[in-house]
Amino acid sequence: MPKALYQKYRPQRWAELTDQNAIKITLTNQLMRGEVAQAYLLVGPRGVGKTTTARLLAKSVNCLNRKEGEAEPCNSCEVCISIQNGNSLDVMEIDAASHTGVDHVRETILEGAQVTAGTAKHRIYIIDEVHMLSVSAFNAMLKILEEPPAHVIFILATTEAHKVPLTIISRCQRFDFRQVSSDAIRTRLAMICASEKVTI
Repeated sequence: MPKALYQKYRPQRWAELTDQNAIKITLTNQLMRGEVAQAYLLVGPRGVGKTTTARLLAKSVNCLNRKEGEAEPCNSCEVCISIQNGNSLDVMEIDAASHTGVDHVRETILEGAQVTAGTAKHRIYIIDEVHMLSVSAFNAMLKILEEPPAHVIFILATTEAHKVPLTIISRCQRFDFRQVSSDAIRTRLAMICASEKVTI
């Protein structure tokens, strides 16, 4: 079955991430220094690269072939491929809009976080639209964000940061994504059209 263009051309390396240079530089510097945080909050409108950045970070942190002082994932090891294909048991992507309740947070996150990672180095939870969690779910998450197990990294993404409790925000490194510029979109579309042999 053919892949949709957004899947086929989703950036798989930091160098391919479009128009979020400050965020890219900060995160790649953390990776090169080996100083990755345990919780991140990615904020911004839809379609600016929050989920892509979360997956890149998950791959880079867990890549089996990434050498010390480097940031780019190899995209060829077992872990990189499983994360790329969305079937890694160590990288959990959760849509908070569909799982708002405290029971789901307890079963999926709190209990799962106690289990060490399998083939990867870290167990990573990517929680999209995190502002949709209920008050009781946020309260349950707060405890593990205060004292996270060493092998766990949380990456929270939201389009509405003002709905995320300050107690959660204060325990995360926050990155604000901006709208992608018209020039960057034009350049990216030209590259995709050339690759697809489409005349525009």
